[in-house]
Amino acid sequence: MKLAFTRRLRAALLVGALSIASLMVWSGMQNKDSTLEIRASRQGGSIPDGFYVWHHLDANGIRFKSITPLNNTLLVTFDSSAQSEAAKEVLNRTLPQGYVIAQQDGDKDALAWLSILRPDHNHLG
Repeated sequence: MKLAFTRRLRAALLVGALSIASLMVWSGMQNKDSTLEIRASRQGGSIPDGFYVWHHLDANGIRFKSITPLNNTLLVTFDSSAQSEAAKEVLNRTLPQGYVIAQQDGDKDALAWLSILRPDHNHLG
Protein backbone atom coordinates (compact mmCIF):
# COMPACT_ATOMS: atom_id res chain seq x y z
CA MET A 1 0.00 0.00 0.00
CA LYS A 2 2.77 2.40 0.94
CA LEU A 3 4.72 1.57 -2.24
CA ALA A 4 1.75 2.50 -4.47
CA PHE A 5 1.37 5.83 -2.65
CA THR A 6 5.07 6.61 -3.16
CA ARG A 7 4.80 5.85 -6.89
CA ARG A 8 1.75 8.07 -7.23
CA LEU A 9 3.49 10.86 -5.36
CA ARG A 10 6.55 10.62 -7.63
CA ALA A 11 4.34 10.64 -10.73
CA ALA A 12 2.39 13.64 -9.46
CA LEU A 13 5.60 15.54 -8.69
CA LEU A 14 7.00 14.72 -12.12
CA VAL A 15 3.82 15.89 -13.86
CA GLY A 16 3.80 19.05 -11.74
CA ALA A 17 7.45 19.81 -12.51
CA LEU A 18 6.90 19.27 -16.24
CA SER A 19 3.81 21.48 -16.16
CA ILE A 20 5.70 24.30 -14.44
CA ALA A 21 8.63 23.99 -16.87
CA SER A 22 6.25 24.05 -19.85
CA LEU A 23 4.48 27.10 -18.49
CA MET A 24 7.79 28.94 -18.02
CA VAL A 25 8.93 28.13 -21.57
CA TRP A 26 5.57 29.17 -23.00
CA SER A 27 5.53 32.47 -21.09
CA GLY A 28 9.05 33.22 -22.28
CA MET A 29 8.00 32.64 -25.86
CA GLN A 30 5.11 35.09 -25.51
CA ASN A 31 7.50 38.03 -25.18
CA LYS A 32 7.12 39.73 -28.56
CA ASP A 33 9.17 42.85 -27.91
CA SER A 34 10.43 44.67 -30.95
CA THR A 35 13.39 47.03 -31.03
CA LEU A 36 14.47 49.75 -33.40
CA GLU A 37 18.19 50.35 -33.67
CA ILE A 38 19.14 53.86 -34.77
CA ARG A 39 22.72 54.59 -35.75
CA ALA A 40 24.66 57.09 -37.82
CA SER A 41 25.14 56.07 -41.43
CA ARG A 42 28.73 57.37 -41.46
CA GLN A 43 31.64 56.31 -39.31
CA GLY A 44 32.16 58.73 -36.42
CA GLY A 45 28.64 60.18 -36.61
CA SER A 46 26.66 60.71 -33.43
CA ILE A 47 23.40 59.06 -32.47
CA PRO A 48 20.25 61.18 -32.22
CA ASP A 49 19.25 62.65 -28.89
CA GLY A 50 16.93 60.32 -26.96
CA PHE A 51 14.71 63.21 -25.92
CA TYR A 52 14.30 64.23 -29.57
CA VAL A 53 13.21 60.68 -30.46
CA TRP A 54 10.90 60.50 -27.42
CA HIS A 55 9.28 63.83 -28.36
CA HIS A 56 8.48 62.77 -31.93
CA LEU A 57 7.17 59.35 -30.92
CA ASP A 58 5.01 60.86 -28.17
CA ALA A 59 3.70 63.58 -30.47
CA ASN A 60 2.51 60.85 -32.87
CA GLY A 61 0.90 58.75 -30.13
CA ILE A 62 3.43 55.93 -30.34
CA ARG A 63 4.13 54.26 -27.00
CA PHE A 64 7.48 52.64 -26.27
CA LYS A 65 9.06 50.75 -23.40
CA SER A 66 12.53 52.28 -23.36
CA ILE A 67 15.12 54.37 -25.18
CA THR A 68 18.68 53.26 -24.46
CA PRO A 69 22.02 54.37 -25.91
CA LEU A 70 24.35 51.41 -26.48
CA ASN A 71 27.65 51.25 -28.41
CA ASN A 72 27.01 54.20 -30.75
CA THR A 73 23.40 53.15 -31.33
CA LEU A 74 20.10 54.21 -29.85
CA LEU A 75 17.81 51.28 -29.04
CA VAL A 76 14.07 51.96 -28.81
CA THR A 77 12.04 49.03 -27.46
CA PHE A 78 8.31 48.53 -28.13
CA ASP A 79 5.64 46.07 -26.98
CA SER A 80 4.89 44.94 -30.53
CA SER A 81 6.27 44.96 -34.04
CA ALA A 82 3.28 47.08 -35.14
CA GLN A 83 4.37 49.89 -32.80
CA SER A 84 7.92 49.50 -34.02
CA GLU A 85 6.86 49.77 -37.67
CA ALA A 86 4.81 52.90 -36.95
CA ALA A 87 7.77 54.42 -35.09
CA LYS A 88 10.10 53.59 -37.97
CA GLU A 89 7.84 55.48 -40.38
CA VAL A 90 7.67 58.51 -38.06
CA LEU A 91 11.42 58.55 -37.43
CA ASN A 92 12.23 58.18 -41.14
CA ARG A 93 10.21 61.37 -41.71
CA THR A 94 11.44 63.36 -38.71
CA LEU A 95 15.10 62.44 -38.19
CA PRO A 96 17.58 64.38 -40.31
CA GLN A 97 19.42 62.55 -43.09
CA GLY A 98 22.36 60.42 -42.03
CA TYR A 99 20.70 57.85 -39.77
CA VAL A 100 19.98 54.17 -40.36
CA ILE A 101 16.89 52.75 -38.64
CA ALA A 102 16.82 48.95 -38.44
CA GLN A 103 14.19 46.75 -36.81
CA GLN A 104 15.14 43.89 -34.51
CA ASP A 105 12.52 41.39 -33.34
CA GLY A 106 12.27 39.98 -29.84
CA ASP A 107 13.00 36.46 -31.13
CA LYS A 108 16.69 37.37 -31.46
CA ASP A 109 17.55 35.67 -28.14
CA ALA A 110 15.70 32.51 -29.11
CA LEU A 111 17.53 32.37 -32.45
CA ALA A 112 20.86 32.85 -30.68
CA TRP A 113 20.13 29.90 -28.38
CA LEU A 114 19.01 27.75 -31.30
CA SER A 115 22.21 28.51 -33.19
CA ILE A 116 24.22 27.41 -30.14
CA LEU A 117 22.22 24.19 -29.74
CA ARG A 118 22.14 23.32 -33.44
CA PRO A 119 24.95 21.00 -34.56
CA ASP A 120 27.22 22.91 -36.88
CA HIS A 121 29.77 21.05 -38.94
CA ASN A 122 31.58 24.20 -40.12
CA HIS A 123 33.80 24.53 -37.06
CA LEU A 124 37.54 24.41 -37.69
CA GLY A 125 39.93 22.53 -35.46
